[in-house]
Amino acid sequence: MADPLDSLRSLMAAHSPPLHAIIVPSQDNHQSEYISDRDKRRQFISGFTGNANLALITMSEALLWIDVCCFLQATQELNDRWKPMCIGEDPTVETWITDNLPSEAIVGIDPWCVSDRSAVEVSPVVVHPLEYAGRGVQDKLKDLREKLLHESAYGIIFSSLDEISWLCNIRGNDVSYCPVVQSYAIVTMDSAFFYVDKRKVSSEFLLLKVAKLDAQKSSDDAEKQLKSDKIWVDPSSCCLALFGKLSANQVFWQQSPLALAKALKNPVELNGLRKA
Repeated sequence: MADPLDSLRSLMAAHSPPLHAIIVPSQDNHQSEYISDRDKRRQFISGFTGNANLALITMSEALLWIDVCCFLQATQELNDRWKPMCIGEDPTVETWITDNLPSEAIVGIDPWCVSDRSAVEVSPVVVHPLEYAGRGVQDKLKDLREKLLHESAYGIIFSSLDEISWLCNIRGNDVSYCPVVQSYAIVTMDSAFFYVDKRKVSSEFLLLKVAKLDAQKSSDDAEKQLKSDKIWVDPSSCCLALFGKLSANQVFWQQSPLALAKALKNPVELNGLRKA
């Protein structure tokens, strides 16, 4: 099998315009801590299985930024075409790019650049019963819209999987050992849209009063649904594809209101914690 580096560099050279470098992140499109096998792009291109921040590949160099605790592992797993960069000791990726690439360099950040990925696993969306959730979806949406109204925002984008699963009272098996569903959500003052692979939608989930749309349409639909109104965006989790559909004067930067809402457990959830 050809070295993935050679294949990637061929694609970089063939790109129009040609890329001077490309960044391969460790995270998936949802900025998740735990990711499915098909989203392990950085591991695929480098062969490194430990914790790392990201990889930077140019036409002549390949660098991998690694936590100090995994540095020894990196020296054992990386071949001699890769240079490990210790986070906190070596220059950051931003500094390295500034110091080593020309000012007009084009750096790719396309997360879909790796073509050899495992097939999507289609596991059904499972409704989390009210007897365990303690609150229904419509009740949660009501509270969320009150927060939108308080901030004079028309809508909010969600790409954080744990928040979507909590808001929609759903669970899944898309990521090993994490009961989340790979999806996106957009909530406005009068609608709620849930974007997911349609093959995952179960008959049970159809009973929820939430619009169910194709995940592949989330980016285009964001532009249509969010129009030109003020939109709440969490800077720590919103993916670039959705953020790119908004104009600068639309964005309301603030932590997601669901971060605190999830943390405040209702009596049913507290009882479940005691029994766990």
